[in-house]
Amino acid sequence: MIQPFNNQTRTRWREHSGWCASCSPPSRRRPPRRRPSLPTTCTSRRRTRPGCRGRAYASFLRDSLPASVSRPAPRLLYSYAHAATGFAAVLTERQAAHLRSQPSVLDVAADGIRQPHTTLTPSFLGLSESSGLLPASNGATDVMVGVIDTGIYPEGRASFAADPLMPPPPGRFRGGCVSTPSFNASAYYNNKLLGAKFFHEGYETAYGKRLGETEDPLSPLDSNGHGTHTASTAAGSAVADGAFYNYAKGRAGFDAAIEDGVDVISLSLGAVGEAPNFCDDQTAICVFSTVRKGIVVSASAGNEGPGEYTAKNIAPWFIPVGASTINRRFPASVVLGNGDTVTGVSLYAGTPLGEAKIPLVYGRHVGSNVCEAEKLNASLAAGKIVVCDPGVNGRAAKGEAVILADGAGAILVSNEKFGEQALTAAHVVAAAAVKFADAEKIKEYIRTDASPVATIMFHGTVVGRNTSSPRMASFSSRGQNLHAPEILKPDVTAPGVDILAAWTGANSPTELDSDTRRVEFNIISGTSMSCPHVSGIAALLRQAHPDWSPAAIKSALMTTAYNVDDAGVVIRDMATGEASTPFARGAGHVDLNRAVDPGLVYDAGADDYLSFLCALGYTGEQIAKFTAKDDPAVNCSTRTASAGDLNYPAFSVVFTNSTENEVTQRRVVRKSGATSGPSTGSPSPAQPACVSR
Repeated sequence: MIQPFNNQTRTRWREHSGWCASCSPPSRRRPPRRRPSLPTTCTSRRRTRPGCRGRAYASFLRDSLPASVSRPAPRLLYSYAHAATGFAAVLTERQAAHLRSQPSVLDVAADGIRQPHTTLTPSFLGLSESSGLLPASNGATDVMVGVIDTGIYPEGRASFAADPLMPPPPGRFRGGCVSTPSFNASAYYNNKLLGAKFFHEGYETAYGKRLGETEDPLSPLDSNGHGTHTASTAAGSAVADGAFYNYAKGRAGFDAAIEDGVDVISLSLGAVGEAPNFCDDQTAICVFSTVRKGIVVSASAGNEGPGEYTAKNIAPWFIPVGASTINRRFPASVVLGNGDTVTGVSLYAGTPLGEAKIPLVYGRHVGSNVCEAEKLNASLAAGKIVVCDPGVNGRAAKGEAVILADGAGAILVSNEKFGEQALTAAHVVAAAAVKFADAEKIKEYIRTDASPVATIMFHGTVVGRNTSSPRMASFSSRGQNLHAPEILKPDVTAPGVDILAAWTGANSPTELDSDTRRVEFNIISGTSMSCPHVSGIAALLRQAHPDWSPAAIKSALMTTAYNVDDAGVVIRDMATGEASTPFARGAGHVDLNRAVDPGLVYDAGADDYLSFLCALGYTGEQIAKFTAKDDPAVNCSTRTASAGDLNYPAFSVVFTNSTENEVTQRRVVRKSGATSGPSTGSPSPAQPACVSR
C-alpha cells in the first residue's frame, strides 16, 4: 500500500467487498505456483471524483517509476475513498519495492486471500414479536446490512423477495444497480434486496484466470452458496416451512458499503493462517475506517479451533463471533453386528439402507483409509459400508469416492481433536459421521470379527434437550488474542452449527460437481454462520438505539451475554467435554433481549483505538495507516495508557512474571438503555474460578 503523508499516497489492498453481497468468490482451488505480478493497493490523502481519482493515481504510478522498472506497465485496478483512500494496482516485485522506498509513500502491501469461515435459531435466541428486542427495534426496517461474501442468489429465493410490510429503502441509501447477463438487477432488486456489487480484478490478477458467466459468474451472482447463506441469516425474510429435504423443517467491499450508506457489515471471511499484525492487516485497517463512520462490523472468528491463538479478526474494533450449537440435532445410528450402536450425525436424504446389516470394511483395507476418489478398490468395497478417516478430502467427497467404488454406505471418522463433535454433511451416499472415540470402537469390531456387518439408521430432525445447549463447536477458533492478550477474543458466541438458510441455485448442497441436486435451503456449519446472527442482532440494536456507537453495541452484546447452558452449568466445550473457557466463548452467548437494555455501556471511539495502538508500541508511521486525512499526527509520547486500559467490555489480565500479583485496569461506563433515573454504585467483582492466589 502506498500513502503520502500530505498530498502523497498510501497503498491498500482491498479483497472482495461489496454492498449486500459481492461476487468474486474466494476460490477453493490452489493458486498457481508462479505469479508474475503482485496486486497492490495504494492510498492517497486526496479525495476526488472517482474518474479523476483513478487518472491521478495512474499518473502517480507512471511518474513515480524510473525507466529501469517501468516495464511491464503497472495496471490500476481500483481506487478507494471511504474505507481507505488510495488504490489497488498490479505491480511487479521491483516496482512495489521502489514505491515502498519513496519518502512520499507510507505503505505498500501485497494482496491477501480471505477465506470464508463456513429455522430454529430465532426461537433459540428468544426472538419474540411481543416483547424484547424485536418490537423495540420495529424489526429494523430502517437499517441496512451489508454482507461481504461470495455473492447472492436471489432468483426464486423467498428470503430475498419483496416484502409488502417493508417500507421503501431508506433515503440515505446511495447504492446503485449492477446488471450483467447472469444477474438481472431489475428483476432482483426490491425493498428487501437493495443492491449488490462485485469486485473481480484482484481475483483475476492473483489467479491468472478470467471469470466467466458459468462456474464463477462475472456478476454478483453467488455460484458458491456461502454468501447466499450468510445474507439470508443476517437479514433475510422469514420463510414458512423452509427446509432442506425435510431436515430442519420450519424456518428458514467496505468502500462500496460505506458509500452506499449501510449501517451494519457482516464479514464471514478471515485471514489464512496466523492472524496478521493490526498494522499489516488490510481488513483491520479498512474496518477501522468503517467503524469510525458509525458502521458496526460483525466478523467470523475462524474455524481453526480448538487450538489456542487461532482466532481471526481480533482487532478491538471488530466484533468477532465464535460458533456454538442450538437445541437441534440430526442423529443417525450405526448399528453393528455385535449388537452395539453408535450415534452419529447425518443429513443424508436418499434411500435408506434398511434394517438388514451389510458387510463393513475399513477404507485402509480396500485401498484408501481417507477414501480418496479412484483409490478405493471396487472389487473390495462394492456393496459394503466403508469407514473413512479424516483428512485430504472433504466429508461429502469421501461419500462420493465410496459411490465411485460401488460402495453402499460410509462411516466418517471425526478428527480426534474435535472430541465430542462430529460434523454433518448433505451426503450423496448413505453415510453418518461419528466422533473419534466411537470410530475407534467400530474399527476394533472390524479387527476382531471375522465377518463384520453393520447398517445405518437415519432419524431426521430431533429438537430438545437430549444434550445440553449451547455447546462450543470444536472447530470454533480460540483466543488468546495473538497480538493483544489484554483484549479478550472472540467477543461472543452465537449459533453456528447446522444452520439452515438460503442456498444458491448454481451449486449443489455438497458443492460436488457430480451432485446434480439443487435446493432452496441448505444446512452448514462455521463461524461464517454465527457471524450473520450477530449482524442481524446488531441491526435490530441499531434501530432500537440509533444514537449508539459500534462500541456501545458491542458492549451491550458482551455485557448481557450468558455463560450457563440449558442444563444450568457453564457452557461446555465439545472439544474437551468440559466447561468452556472465555477464550472459546468470549463474554458468552448472545442474549438479544437483554442486550436492548444493558444498563451500563463501555464506549470507545477512534481516538481510544489510536491510544491502544500506541500502547502496543506501534510507530507513528504504522499508526498513520489508520488515520484520516484531517487527523493531526498521533504523538504516542502524550498517550500513556496501557493496552489493558482500552475501554473494553471485558478484562483480560497479563501477568508478566511469576512474582507479580496485581494488575490495574481502568474503565469508564455510562448509563444507557431503557433504565431511567440516577444511580450510583461500586464494582464488586467475584474472583474468577480460573485464578488462584
